[in-house]
Amino acid sequence: MNPSWKLILGLGTIALIRPLLSSLGLLNLIGQPAASLAITLVITVVWIAFVVWKNVSRPVITLLYAGVAYGMFAIVISAVMSPIVTGELQGPLTHPFGIVSVLITNAIWGTAAGVIAAGCKKAIN
Repeated sequence: MNPSWKLILGLGTIALIRPLLSSLGLLNLIGQPAASLAITLVITVVWIAFVVWKNVSRPVITLLYAGVAYGMFAIVISAVMSPIVTGELQGPLTHPFGIVSVLITNAIWGTAAGVIAAGCKKAIN
């Protein structure tokens, strides 16, 4: 069965809460790095709970792709917002390995969440 791209893009979009909170300065108010780690944990739990609740047939692949989707969204948002906020392009697009690094990091995050979700599904069934 093919992965649900609608679900993947939706989960990737949920993760945009982290850069949104960061850009609003809320993560710095709470305190770094604890705030970023806490938000990442919450997003991960939401991802896992959702794919288990929806009984997604391939949770590892689904969350791997959700991580990559989030990475792509974050790269695009950075490319659009940094010139507006700082007057110059900043972020992954300005570094030779920036894009690859963001995508790999988020793919690993999604894969780890998917493995946990698969384990939860197995334990429930």
